[in-house]
Amino acid sequence: MPWALFSVGILLGVAALNSHFALRRVGLLVLPAWLTAWLVSELPVHFMVLSGGSAALLSSLGGAEGWQGFVGLGLCVAAALAMLPHVSAARRARGAVEAALARGLGSDYREQQPEHAELSWRYASVLPIRQAGVERVRNITYHTARGKELRLDVFRPTERADKHPVALYVHGGGWVIGNKNQQGLMTMNALASRGWVCVSINYRLSPRATFPEHLHDVKRAIKWVRENIANHGGDPDFVVICGGSAGAHLSALAALTPNDREFQVDFPEVDTRVQGCVGYYGVYDFCDRHGHWPHRLFRAVLLERVVMKRRFADSEELFRNASPAHRVSADAPPFFLIHGDRDSLAPVHESRSFSAELAEVSEHPVVYAEIPGANHAFEIFPSVRSAAVIDGVVRFCDYIYARHQAARSSTDEATTST
Repeated sequence: MPWALFSVGILLGVAALNSHFALRRVGLLVLPAWLTAWLVSELPVHFMVLSGGSAALLSSLGGAEGWQGFVGLGLCVAAALAMLPHVSAARRARGAVEAALARGLGSDYREQQPEHAELSWRYASVLPIRQAGVERVRNITYHTARGKELRLDVFRPTERADKHPVALYVHGGGWVIGNKNQQGLMTMNALASRGWVCVSINYRLSPRATFPEHLHDVKRAIKWVRENIANHGGDPDFVVICGGSAGAHLSALAALTPNDREFQVDFPEVDTRVQGCVGYYGVYDFCDRHGHWPHRLFRAVLLERVVMKRRFADSEELFRNASPAHRVSADAPPFFLIHGDRDSLAPVHESRSFSAELAEVSEHPVVYAEIPGANHAFEIFPSVRSAAVIDGVVRFCDYIYARHQAARSSTDEATTST
């Protein structure tokens, strides 16, 4: 039993250490390193309970004997204590988000939006729980591509009225995995509980799909929203597109290529403009101009062999066209970009550079929030951190919708007076 406690202590100690210093330059090992760091740093209280419970159980069975047992017990205690900085960092998220919104929207931005109580979640739960007052309509087919049905879910207030603002969510997964049932659930439920109609979509994935087919599907989803969302109480004239990781890339690219016929060949007449974009921990430059990626796997393997199916050296223009960072313009819609400063999968520098380049040219607000201690996919779990960030996303969306309504009212009044 002492050796069992020693082994458990080693495992927990390594996991705790990796959560603070996740490996980024280890090739394929970057994925398990990120996964471990993600689970530990985003569920620190759960990990503390696991460490303490393991130590207590094995000690009661005689594990705390000999040098092996004492070392193992010490490692379990150290692993638990190593979670305290994660807890502290999570509590700073609300201040970081509020400061970012004040910088990007103005210190008086709250005066231009409805007041809401802050979000609350059951932090002891690992899985998000549906918010009260929200219903979900599942598996609506919005397009069929090469025999594959592409489906979406609609999250809507149970007490519906006409013309609710609309949010469209695009899941992540490196363009190769993931679906609408795994990501964006907290964001969609939060917005729907505040009076938004939300749509979460599936799209074709690589290696079967080749970029830009992923983006084609996102544009088709916007088309479906334009034509059908009024049946669910949504306003087809106000759509904010959201996404995480690869979904943030696709969302940003959709927002920056409105009505681009290259990406909507089959329906060039449809207006695919969106009125805002929210991107969690996104990837924005396939060309990696600034050398943010610490290893070659991202472009040489994932992009060239799986997603784009072209060599960068032979098709640099295509990689550039697929990069939101190369599509910034003055008429970009309002953006809210969010990234964790401990992201060990997608470099935080991607969002830093993209937000700065976009803010230089855009005539609309660009908000960038860097979240203390947050890793990739941090907002999937209910936590102090995720609740603070998602509450900020709701405030951002409410702000730009309030501005849209004010502008529309002014236009209507001017039209009536003439």
